[in-house]
Amino acid sequence: MAQKPSIPKGTRDFNAVEVAKRSYIMNIIKEQFELYGFQPIETPSFENSDTLMGKYGDEGDRLIFKILNSGDYLKKVSDEEYTSKTETRITPKISEKALRYDLTVPFARYVVQHQNEIEFPFKRYQIQPVWRADRPQKGRFREFYQCDADVVGSKSLFQEVEFVQLYDAVFTALDLKGVTIKINNRKILSGIAEVIGAQDKLIDFTVALDKLDKIGEEKVKEEMRSKGISEEGISKLQPLFSLEGDFGTQVESLKSILNTSEVGLKGIEELEFIDAAISSLGLKTAILQLDVTLARGLNYYTGAIFEVAGPEGVKMGSIGGGGRYDDLTSIFGKPDTSGVGISFGLDRIYLVLEELNLFPETIADATKVLFINFGDKEAMACLQAVTKLRQYGVKAELYPDSAKMKKQMTHADRRSIPYVVLVGEEEINSGMYTLKNMQTGEQQKLKFEELLAALK
Repeated sequence: MAQKPSIPKGTRDFNAVEVAKRSYIMNIIKEQFELYGFQPIETPSFENSDTLMGKYGDEGDRLIFKILNSGDYLKKVSDEEYTSKTETRITPKISEKALRYDLTVPFARYVVQHQNEIEFPFKRYQIQPVWRADRPQKGRFREFYQCDADVVGSKSLFQEVEFVQLYDAVFTALDLKGVTIKINNRKILSGIAEVIGAQDKLIDFTVALDKLDKIGEEKVKEEMRSKGISEEGISKLQPLFSLEGDFGTQVESLKSILNTSEVGLKGIEELEFIDAAISSLGLKTAILQLDVTLARGLNYYTGAIFEVAGPEGVKMGSIGGGGRYDDLTSIFGKPDTSGVGISFGLDRIYLVLEELNLFPETIADATKVLFINFGDKEAMACLQAVTKLRQYGVKAELYPDSAKMKKQMTHADRRSIPYVVLVGEEEINSGMYTLKNMQTGEQQKLKFEELLAALK
């Protein structure tokens, strides 16, 4: 007996309704991207391994899907290397390409490769799938879409201000109220690391701190200890774990903690600029909130960092994130090109909208009317009407086979098609169409113009 087919863990099939709902989200995001002046680009689903590796930290590198070289992929591996089973020695020889982990690093590669064709500042958006070898769970998949917008070639903090507005615009258009845009600055984190004497362990410190909402305060402290951060340094962090109050109150507390750190105070200055601008401009539905424990575990961030949380009561991880990266393009040979960008988590936004029942009822409307097939002559008459209806934007189709009436009606019912049209000998001779409402059972004979008006 043939084995039942399956798909890899962390991936999904999507039916017609799910595709329609996903398209609804993507179309709204795309519309707002373009309203804000972003231009679309696309990059390959896989990149050269050296483009991706080393850009996301050790944890990120472990989650990158490697692609085996084609052909005899073991030919470059010596017997000694094969016997040693040392991953770091063998992997580069059997895998030269990898599936992209995100859209930001490929974008940085794109900017450097096409720098002579690009007008800076360059605003681009991408809506494409990415892959991560993560442990699948609710809202976390191994294959998922990211919807990114980035600006490169400008250090202006007005870009950060516009990204906060862009987040607000998208979630307003989706009617998703109560979204919180959390903001912090990597310079503040660098300042904190400096104050606690852990400058050389900044990455370990930020990676651990970024897990606070997932594993809790004590576990974060345990991880910091395991990375060699001193007990004295960890005790100095205590005020951060309980920092409360509005934006201004938290900022004043941070100034006291970071009064000896030049880089930390610079980070505070940048945050105050963004907050003042947003306070003046206003937001429609989202809330901007300072979160000093927000770290985002990606190594390339250098300034403001964002993470978006869904409405209170919805159990879901972040539904968006991003930040400023001043040095990302330099790793590909183009220094001094600052960038900042944000991402929308399509799959998580979908789950939130589904949980809150925020999708419009008409979103999955497919075929509006099915013409019943009574035979070749009648089918030809039906196809002429179907063709004309389609020209007017009515989603119409003909049942392909001259099957029993009950089978065709059941087909329409199972697909939730609201209307069927019956065209028999009598209708052909009179030039009329019998329209049946599948919900009420009501039938009426109509001329084509009347049929069109009823269906539109």
